[in-house]
Amino acid sequence: MAQVDYYKALGIEKGASADDIKKAFRKLAVKYHPDRNPDNKVAEDKFKEINEAYAVLSDPEKKQKYDTYGSSGFHQQYSQEDIFRGFDFSNAYKDMGGGFGGGGAEDIFSRLFGGSFGRGGGRGGFQSGPQRGADQEMEITITFRDAAQGAERQIAFRRGSQREELKVKIPAGVDNGSRIRITGKGGQGDAGGQAGDLFLVVRVQPDPTFVRDGGDLFVERSIPFSAACLGIALDVPTLEGDKRIKVPAGIQPGTKIRLKGCGIKSLGSNTKGDLYVKIGVHIPETLSDEQKKLVEEMSVIGL
Repeated sequence: MAQVDYYKALGIEKGASADDIKKAFRKLAVKYHPDRNPDNKVAEDKFKEINEAYAVLSDPEKKQKYDTYGSSGFHQQYSQEDIFRGFDFSNAYKDMGGGFGGGGAEDIFSRLFGGSFGRGGGRGGFQSGPQRGADQEMEITITFRDAAQGAERQIAFRRGSQREELKVKIPAGVDNGSRIRITGKGGQGDAGGQAGDLFLVVRVQPDPTFVRDGGDLFVERSIPFSAACLGIALDVPTLEGDKRIKVPAGIQPGTKIRLKGCGIKSLGSNTKGDLYVKIGVHIPETLSDEQKKLVEEMSVIGL
C-alpha cells in the first residue's frame, strides 16, 4: 500500500483527540466496509487505508513516532506487519453492529490483508507468518572530535529483559541528529521472524574552538591593529593540529581566510569540507601614555 497521510485518510486534523480519531474511523469504516461495497476495489482500498491509519493513530507510541518523523521516516521504521502488530480488530469494531465485530472482523481482514488473527486470552493481533521485530532507538552522546574523525564506543542497551553490550563504530562525519543503524539488535521477531534494528541517535557535544556547518569548520582569531595594517603570520588550530597561515596586510575585520580540505569528511565519502578563519581586529580598552601618543601621531597622518 502506498504511503498516505493518516490524518487526511481519516479526515481529521493533526491535533485531533483520541475520541475524534475513533469517531472519524468508525464513520468511514461503516461507509467503506466490504460487505456494503461488494466487488468495489476503490472502496476496498479505502477500507484498508483507514484501518492502517487507525492502527497507527490509535496507538500512542506509534502516533508519537508518526508525528515526529512524518510518513516517510515512520515507514522506514515500521513495516505493515509492525503497524498492525498488537492492533485489536475485534475491539476496533466493537459495538458497531451490523456484523462488524467479533470473528467477522477477523475474517474480513484475513481476506483483505492475507493474514490470520490470533484469538483467545488477550488482545487480538495481526499475524502473517514470521513477524519482524520492531526497530528500537537509543541516544548516544559523543565528542565533537569523535564525530569529525570517527571512533569506537562501547554501548549497553536492553533487548526485552536482557541487557547487552556491543562495540560500535562511529563513522567520521556524523552530525547532531545522525542515526546509525545496527542491524538485528532491535526487538526480537515473532514466530521465527528476524529481529528489528537498533538505531543510535547521535548527540554531539559542542566544541570550544570549532563551529561546524555541514562539512565546513569555522574558527575566530583576533590580531592587533598593527598586524591588520602590516600583515602577520598566524598559527590557527585544525583537527590535525596547528597550521600557520599568512594574514595579508590591510585585511579588514570579519574577513575569512580559507584552508581548503581542513574541514570534516562527508559521511560516507572521502571528501572533506574547508576550514575558515574569521579575522577580528583587537581594539585595546586602555592605552599606555606611549601607545596613546603613537595613536595620536597616526591619526595626524590619516591612520
